[in-house]
Amino acid sequence: MATHSQRISTVTKAATGFLLLMVSFSMTAYAQRGGGHGGGSRGGSGGGIRSGDGLRVGGGYIPRGGPPRSRNFGHSSPAIGDFADHDGHPHQPHVHWNGQWVGHDFGRNDGRFRLDHPWEHGRFPGGIGPRFVFRLGGGGPGRFWFSGYAFSVAPFDVDLCSDWLWDTDDIVLYDDPDHVGWYIAYNVRLGRYVHVMYLGGA
Repeated sequence: MATHSQRISTVTKAATGFLLLMVSFSMTAYAQRGGGHGGGSRGGSGGGIRSGDGLRVGGGYIPRGGPPRSRNFGHSSPAIGDFADHDGHPHQPHVHWNGQWVGHDFGRNDGRFRLDHPWEHGRFPGGIGPRFVFRLGGGGPGRFWFSGYAFSVAPFDVDLCSDWLWDTDDIVLYDDPDHVGWYIAYNVRLGRYVHVMYLGGA
């Protein structure tokens, strides 16, 4: 016959095993939903893409990271309006749900990005990347703001954001890996992006 301490030990082992099994199932379900992979404060993430969805654009998807460095070392860039890579895709630079940045192959030495005083107003002190989703608070391409910070869209990208909702759209900022002094503002609703410059406090 088992002693009292042997029965307690058996119950403790069984409870521990059950707990470990439940944690394992929970972690598996969390990973399958895309949990823990970027996403902003109001949903949207790079995980949990269903088969066939990888080429979708917009609709709340937030890329896990910014674009890779361009392999274009030249002084020119592709013509604006040539970025509709699939039927129904926007003609503007955009990001597929599989994380592919379409249209960010601007020449690293493209004169349009050259600034006499990069970071003239300092660097943006807020969050960069998919964990930081900002709701636009007003303005327009020449000067827009959110959370007390102001930005302006690059003059050559103004036509690319004519349908942005400047007081309700959510954006995520990424560093531009190729052009000093610029950030990339990604519109979560549309799945498109433009180059922006930090102007300091709003």
